Amino acid sequence: MRRWMIAMAVVVTGAAGLVTAQGQGQGAGRATAPGQQKATPAAADARPSPGAGQVIVFETVKGTFEIETYPNEAPKSVDHILTLVRRNFYNGLRVHRVVKGQLVQFGDPLTRDMSKRDRWGSGGSGKAIGVAEVNPKRKHLVGSVALAHAGDPRMADSQLYVMLIPQPKYDKNYTVIGRVIAGMDVIQKLQETDVIRRATLKGS
Repeated sequence: MRRWMIAMAVVVTGAAGLVTAQGQGQGAGRATAPGQQKATPAAADARPSPGAGQVIVFETVKGTFEIETYPNEAPKSVDHILTLVRRNFYNGLRVHRVVKGQLVQFGDPLTRDMSKRDRWGSGGSGKAIGVAEVNPKRKHLVGSVALAHAGDPRMADSQLYVMLIPQPKYDKNYTVIGRVIAGMDVIQKLQETDVIRRATLKGS
C-alpha cells in the first residue's frame, strides 16, 4: 500500500513512488519529510495572513495549536480538510511521523490502532482531493501546513504536515493549505504516537 510522503533532501529508504532530490523512486511508500537539513530556531509569525479563512483548532495531549487556512489559493483542498474536521475525522488520531526540528505529520486514521503501526502513513479518508492546488503565494515556511502525498499532489487526502524549518524546495510539489498561528511551541513538543484529542473549527 502506498504511503503519503514528503520528499527528503537525500534518498529516503522505505518510500515507494517517492521522488527524492536525486530523482530515485524508493521502497514501500511510507510518508516522509525533509530530514537532512539543520533545524533553525525561528518561530511562526502569529499575525493573521491577508485572505486567511477559517481557523482549525487541534487539541492534543501536549496542548492546543491553531491553523489558519488559505481558501483563496487552495479552495478545494481547504474545503476537503474542513469537511473532515466537521466529521470529527481527526479526533483520536496519533502523530505518525516526526523529523526532529523539521516536521510533524498526522492525519492517518490507521493510527487509532497501535497494532497497525507498521502501516501508519498509508491511510486516509478514502477520497483524494483530485486537484493539485500548489500556489507560489503560499510557501514552506516555519509553521506552514501542507498536504502529504505519495508522489502526485492530486492524490493528497487527509494527511497534514507542519514545517518547523523553511523548506523552499517543496513549494513546487506540495499544497500549502494553512499556517500555525498559535501553539507553535506545542507542535515542537509533539512526538510520534501523541494523540490528537479533538479538531474543531474556531467560532463554530
